[in-house]
Amino acid sequence: MAYPYSPLVAFLVGIAAVVLLLVYLDLPAFLGLVIATLIVGFVTPAVALAEIPAKLAEAFGENMAGIGIPILMAAVIGKSMLDSGAAERIVRGATSVTGRDNADLALWGSSSFLAIPVFFDNVFYLMAPLARSMRARVGDNYALYLVVVGAGAATTHVFVPPTPGPLAVAAEVAPGSLGMVILIGLTVAVPSALVAGLVYGRWINRRITIPLREAMDTSRDDIEEITGRARDQLPGAFEAALPVVLAVVLVASNTVATTFLGDSYVLGPIDLVAITGFLGDPNFALTAAALAAAVTYRRWGTFDDEGWTDQLTEALKSGGHIAAITAAGGAFGAMLAAAGIGDFIANALADVGLGLLVTAWLIAAMVRVAQGSATVAMLTTAGIVAPLVGSLAVHPAYLVMAIGAGGNIASWYNDSGFWLVKEIGGLTQLETLKTWTVLTTIISVTGLAVVLVMSRVVPLA
Repeated sequence: MAYPYSPLVAFLVGIAAVVLLLVYLDLPAFLGLVIATLIVGFVTPAVALAEIPAKLAEAFGENMAGIGIPILMAAVIGKSMLDSGAAERIVRGATSVTGRDNADLALWGSSSFLAIPVFFDNVFYLMAPLARSMRARVGDNYALYLVVVGAGAATTHVFVPPTPGPLAVAAEVAPGSLGMVILIGLTVAVPSALVAGLVYGRWINRRITIPLREAMDTSRDDIEEITGRARDQLPGAFEAALPVVLAVVLVASNTVATTFLGDSYVLGPIDLVAITGFLGDPNFALTAAALAAAVTYRRWGTFDDEGWTDQLTEALKSGGHIAAITAAGGAFGAMLAAAGIGDFIANALADVGLGLLVTAWLIAAMVRVAQGSATVAMLTTAGIVAPLVGSLAVHPAYLVMAIGAGGNIASWYNDSGFWLVKEIGGLTQLETLKTWTVLTTIISVTGLAVVLVMSRVVPLA
């Protein structure tokens, strides 16, 4: 390439492309994202012209490999839990404890707890049917329910090990301090999730009304019919909750084993970590949960002209559409990353004359906005600031939190999580921006504020 080139060009072209294709021309999300990815590849010399389509296909395939089976199984779980009445049974139990007016507290607390050992996307798969069923039972507040579910899951995703992102950052920035990182992570996560979930959730809920649309092959009429069922027409509490419990226990078993036992732990002839690695892989865990949900659906569902198998097949079709859009969003972010925008921003900000906590947050935030992945933003930033940890006057666990806060900011079109929330929640693009994108930004800013205050009051150095 003979002329000077900045990765910033690819970033700006990418923004222009998605706005033109998805907002102005209103193309289907999958098609628009694929075209935008090709356009970004075309303007970056980091990817050879002849290799752009292959790079797109590779990134799409890598994303699909990670989320394909879990999303398809999540579609079965969502369809089965909603149509069998399992989600309604759980919602009735929750509202009996918190009361109708505080139903959001049950969803917020559940998602926050579940996301500690489980990836954000898996938590959202499991909690979205409950949010939809809660909306049908209460009659409104869908924006609130989606925000509290997203807040709980997204906050622990970046702040609290053994969630993989903060766990990896802690290993590089604060080695040997995992216990302190977990303690400070919880201290930062709780107020961040409160402000983003309950405060912002209730605020935005008073200003926008999001209807129940068809999502995961379940319509509003289907859900509202189920809310009117008598108690004896619904599964029992254990059977209703089994898919969620099964998925969380299986995934958590592997998280706990690898965190505390290492890569291998042989007990007699049995390698416990190998077993939990199999059982706790999301591909298996979500499959087991889907099987449990499908059996409950077979027992409690009502089938008209189409049978149980046909209903599950329709759910899988819906899940395939969601998986394709989510993987395309990840491919768009991957092409921006291939253009070098992450390293460009990180290097440009590395020597900014700010305190290390603020600088780390700013680097992670800019990388996140530029290329989409919170985990990549966190790991990129950790590699840059790790050599500077010795200059900190506070415990390095605070630096882990600042990086996590920055990496969570402003999830938008180049983040696969944005499309996951939109499609599974049954939202428009604008509704997703108003709820999910703003939510992640509030978590980021609140998290930084809490870190700065705590590090000043309790430096722990």
